[in-house]
Amino acid sequence: MQRVFGVAALSRLTENKLLDTLAFFGRKCYNVFMKVFAIGDLHLSGNNPKPMDIFGASWANYLEEIEADWRDRAGEDDVVLIAGDISWAMNLADAKTDLDYISSLPAKKVMIRGNHDYWWKSIGAVRSSLGSGTYAVQNDCLRIGELLVCGSRGWTTPESSGGASAEDKKIYAREIQRVTLSLEAMKKMRKENDRVVTMIHFPPFNSRFEASPFTRLFEEYGVDFVVYGHLHGNPGRMCFRREINGVNYFLTSCDLVRNKLVYITEIQT
Repeated sequence: MQRVFGVAALSRLTENKLLDTLAFFGRKCYNVFMKVFAIGDLHLSGNNPKPMDIFGASWANYLEEIEADWRDRAGEDDVVLIAGDISWAMNLADAKTDLDYISSLPAKKVMIRGNHDYWWKSIGAVRSSLGSGTYAVQNDCLRIGELLVCGSRGWTTPESSGGASAEDKKIYAREIQRVTLSLEAMKKMRKENDRVVTMIHFPPFNSRFEASPFTRLFEEYGVDFVVYGHLHGNPGRMCFRREINGVNYFLTSCDLVRNKLVYITEIQT
């Protein structure tokens, strides 16, 4: 069973603070909630600035728009998931400026690696470079209150017509194993009231949204939300939110979501 939220719905749902206001509707004033947001494909370049507007008008002043929305909507006790393609840097030392910038923003930040994150090598080195309240997930699981965050990079899911190269098939199979490791780690940690979100940089399905080894894993392990990015281009051809067999999928590429955080859920604390 699928429910689809396309570009028309996005234009309504992503108005600044609208989702936040709706999420709080009917809430008792003495309850405290942790909001969970997501965004992907920041493509930062603080150490060696790269003009992003060469990729289209949606990238003009995009970082200023993201930061303004982020600071307006996310509090220190909230969570922002960053679905890969974080920095254009080629090594960790050059990426440090971008990582420090992310750490300076409100909320707890959790990131995964994207296909352009060439600076991301050893997970230990990455984690030691992150500021307080900023975390990296790679084939494992992170607990923040009653939120469990899993993640891996993923790879391009083949079309049903085939055409994937031998190398692509090899990488794809390896990423399935990595996602499985992350979900197994989550399974050992999971408690009754926990909510589970998995970040995967590449879409976990092909262009026809057909079932894949990734989607079957998410269903098998009872994942509540899946956050992904990687896609760019004409937003009219994108599906920003889709529910498939009880799993809610969110596309979060920043240029496609008008440089605003995507509201995922909230958890009572």
